[in-house]
Amino acid sequence: MKTADLHIHTTFSDGTYTPEEVVKEASRQGLSAIAITDHDITDGILPALKYAAKIGIEIIPGVELSCEYNSKEIHVMGYYINWENKWLQHKLEVFQKARERRAYHILNKLRDIRVDIDEQMLFSMTSMGSISRMHFARCLVQSGYAKNHKEAFDRFLGDGCPAFVRKLRITPEEALSMIHRVGGVSVIAHPVFGGGHKNFLKKLKNMGLTGIEALYPHHSPAQTKKYLKFARELDLTVTGGTDSHGGSESESPIGSLKVDIEAVESLKKARKIQEEKNKVILEHCPGKDES
Repeated sequence: MKTADLHIHTTFSDGTYTPEEVVKEASRQGLSAIAITDHDITDGILPALKYAAKIGIEIIPGVELSCEYNSKEIHVMGYYINWENKWLQHKLEVFQKARERRAYHILNKLRDIRVDIDEQMLFSMTSMGSISRMHFARCLVQSGYAKNHKEAFDRFLGDGCPAFVRKLRITPEEALSMIHRVGGVSVIAHPVFGGGHKNFLKKLKNMGLTGIEALYPHHSPAQTKKYLKFARELDLTVTGGTDSHGGSESESPIGSLKVDIEAVESLKKARKIQEEKNKVILEHCPGKDES
């Protein structure tokens, strides 16, 4: 049976594996397809595509966007996006600059409580792409301020902690619009962490939401059952993935949760429908440049 892992991060966001290492590990795990879904950045897609071409694994171009709804953080995945689209890259650049500003704010907050991590060490971890709290957590552990990443978040970086700084978030509606505009299909990520209410999913379904990540390592059996039920009732594609961030620090290594390749085929069908919708829009807006 062919299988896929539809939620993987690389060193271009907060993963510890390069795109090539991700593909190599996916091959070792016997996966037929994987999605590269870095936070607010798509730079890991091309190197993954190039390396995967040598060993025959399908790469699904993706991105994970941070949203806010009713003061809760919600993540929306975009699959099969036209990741080279200039408009999309301009939008993602805004997120990257916001992340950099946030990083300096976090550094200042840490210094205010006499936690002085090596700035050069921090930014050397993120030289390839997008900076996140996970990079700070790794620095805090390496500098001896925390025993592990959980403690780093619990003491310093988590909501309400001394060095917490909110990141730039958009509305779920804006995320769906971005993804659909570049030909992608949208999926709610890890609904247990936000976005898993049926009425909310129904609202987004009416805006073109394609699927729900019902299969997720941190869902309990009861939660998985509930989200599968919502998927059936709302006609949402069921997806799943490990949300792997790489090596030993990851509780969910690549391929430790596998979904049937049927999920990939469903996403492809949804992408064709979205492409047709975009053609109709362009036909009614002559001269509009989506590049």
